[in-house]
Amino acid sequence: MPLPPEEPQIHESAQGPSATAAAGRPAPTPRPVPGPRSAASPRPGRPGPGPARPAPPAPRPVPGPPAAKNHAENRSADGGPQLQLIPAPADGALDAAEEALDLLLDSGRSPGDVLVLTTGDRHPWAAHELTFGESAYWAQQDSAEDVFFADAAAVDRVAARPVVIVAVNGGDDEAVARALPVARSRAGALLVVCGDPQRVTAVLGAGV
Repeated sequence: MPLPPEEPQIHESAQGPSATAAAGRPAPTPRPVPGPRSAASPRPGRPGPGPARPAPPAPRPVPGPPAAKNHAENRSADGGPQLQLIPAPADGALDAAEEALDLLLDSGRSPGDVLVLTTGDRHPWAAHELTFGESAYWAQQDSAEDVFFADAAAVDRVAARPVVIVAVNGGDDEAVARALPVARSRAGALLVVCGDPQRVTAVLGAGV
């Protein structure tokens, strides 16, 4: 006698009771999908943002025409650069230099016109860029497309620029006495020194 055919098993579809029960439970929170790399991944434009500033400093839009002013009109009577002293303690000299840089850029000075030197600890931008190798670091000075930050210990290697800002943020008297005159020789139109006035004038003279 032939066996009766087995009844086909009915599988619960997505519309069945199980789906209804699942609907009553909170849906699992989806994991965040990794997005594009953060701004910290590429090299900072300026220890800043920076841009980083630095972080290093981000590049600021600067009008081109005002930066092309004749630098000769800003030179001192003896043909050297104008000297500007901004009093600041050693631990505040770098901040004072950053503020001076901001004012220059906001007034229309081209970033490629400015060199920033530190007599003590390196500027964070310089420290970061040197991790990619000295060749890449110094190539940015040669391109003259942005503000360049350097250690005063390498002052003999820096190229002349219209504006030089020196942050006397440390270093012994010998290092400062060596760096400031060379910085003045590298400044085409303006030398800004941020530091202890007595220490600076002892090196550059009372005309600062």
